[in-house]
Amino acid sequence: MTGAASKPTPHWHLFVPKLITVLRQGYGPAALRNDVVAGLTVAIVALPLAMALAIASGTTPDKGLYTAIIAGFLISALGGSRFQIGGPTGAFVVVVFNVIAQHGFDGLVVATLMAGAMLVAAGLLRLGTWIKYIPQPVVTGFTAGIAVIIFSSQVKDLFGLDIGTVPAEFLAKWLAFWEHRDSLDPLTLAVAAGSLAVILGLRRFAPRLPGFLVAVGGGALAVWTLGLPVDTIGSRFGGIPSSLPVPAWPSVPWSRIPELVPSAFTIAFLAGVESLLSAVVADGLTGRRHRSNCELVAQGIANIASGLFGGLPATGAIARTATNIRSGARSPLAGMLHAVFLLAFMLALAPLASFVPLASLAAVLVVVAWNMSEVERFRHLMSAPLADRAALLLTFGLTVLVDLTVAIEVGVVVAALAFMHRMAQAVEIQSQVRLIDEDADDFDRPAGDVYDPRTDLPDGVVLFRITGPFFFGVATRLSEVLDQIGPPPKIFILDLRAVPLIDATGVGALSDLVEHCRRTETAVILAGMPKEPRRVLDAMGLGNAPGVAFAQTLDAAVAIARRDLAQPPEIASLHAR
Repeated sequence: MTGAASKPTPHWHLFVPKLITVLRQGYGPAALRNDVVAGLTVAIVALPLAMALAIASGTTPDKGLYTAIIAGFLISALGGSRFQIGGPTGAFVVVVFNVIAQHGFDGLVVATLMAGAMLVAAGLLRLGTWIKYIPQPVVTGFTAGIAVIIFSSQVKDLFGLDIGTVPAEFLAKWLAFWEHRDSLDPLTLAVAAGSLAVILGLRRFAPRLPGFLVAVGGGALAVWTLGLPVDTIGSRFGGIPSSLPVPAWPSVPWSRIPELVPSAFTIAFLAGVESLLSAVVADGLTGRRHRSNCELVAQGIANIASGLFGGLPATGAIARTATNIRSGARSPLAGMLHAVFLLAFMLALAPLASFVPLASLAAVLVVVAWNMSEVERFRHLMSAPLADRAALLLTFGLTVLVDLTVAIEVGVVVAALAFMHRMAQAVEIQSQVRLIDEDADDFDRPAGDVYDPRTDLPDGVVLFRITGPFFFGVATRLSEVLDQIGPPPKIFILDLRAVPLIDATGVGALSDLVEHCRRTETAVILAGMPKEPRRVLDAMGLGNAPGVAFAQTLDAAVAIARRDLAQPPEIASLHAR
């Protein structure tokens, strides 16, 4: 006994919004100034995005603004992340477009309300950690597929093609584009190209300026001053209203509710996955920790409110959250203020929105699609083991050609089958590794392995062991290790002798650990890694990463640690292989 047992934390603490935590810890004028600046910056970025995403989803631009204002405010006020920015995102474009096409906008509202209820239930049941276990190849595959679909949806407005109704299917859509290629409008193409050039130019030479808003505002100014005959928000949608609507229940018969359950589940799944991914990114940028189940409850409440106000599904937006952090945000008030600023913009600038050319908004979405495609990560995963590549390509292909729900289901099933196959291989290669991590039975017989506490470790050295396959289901645990062991050690030894295999998500977790250690000036030694996992690490570029040493045995790793502790503390000196 080292002291009295600590009192367990009540479960309800997991659902306390981060806003309450921030206010309890103290919040002063300096933090408020930072939050005001960050909120205004994000609102400027979100204004054109919200309208563009709504149009790409097959509805009117005001629906995107309602979503960003209502859902964005509630996600920040009630969520489990300090920096999360919520609103419409590209991930929903495909789902929303299909639901509206099949069930009308009221059907989408009902599906959004149902999805919100599912998210609240998932959070209260504390399923937030389970959603994180979606394999990285599946996430990258459907994200890249959505990017291709978003780009395809903007070709008509980019080139000003004269097509009455664009087919929903991917191949039929591109066939229609080809058949109507002679209707290309050079003036529309010039506006789109100019807007795209402004966005890319500002991103390259003046990254602090809001490229999206400058491009859209410049396009609107050109249309107004020059009287350009191109499609605008005013000509196609009649402008946007200058006030929020009154909450209303959709007029959908109860008999049609079962038809909307699959769409609602897809919306809830996407909202949960993307919001938690965004929260994890925010944690990595700031060193903070989010409450995943509190975040799911907030996402659910925000989607219910967005639906009642006639908005779209909402989730955490990774790019806008990163912008919020880079702009100096200190608390959830920045996200709440972003929604307030958006409301002010809508009330004051609604008449000017009529002049915004659709070609400029299409250029915005082209950039969004490129950012979503994650080309570098896609290329990187193509060097992963065959099963991970199969999950990636199948998810990508099915997202583009069939359906997002089918793509995710197939991708997860392929990843699970690959895992079971790897388990079978592990049993053949190393029979002492269990397929299922059961409780150890050492009541009436000795344990299979002798525990070695390694009491000879020098000061400043921490040893951590991983036993069993290092796959996507356990990779998330590694990121928590250094946060739990206290002050950063000088050297971190990872004992991998009992790891028979590793997949792409495991490599990603190791890469994140190495990067975290590099920031804290902690050297990393990987001890006893078997041949097959080492081959995967080398193929995916981690084998030669700076700040990482490999040792054949645990004793050799300890020897390397002693040697480097006796020398000047330079991570680069760890070069043993």
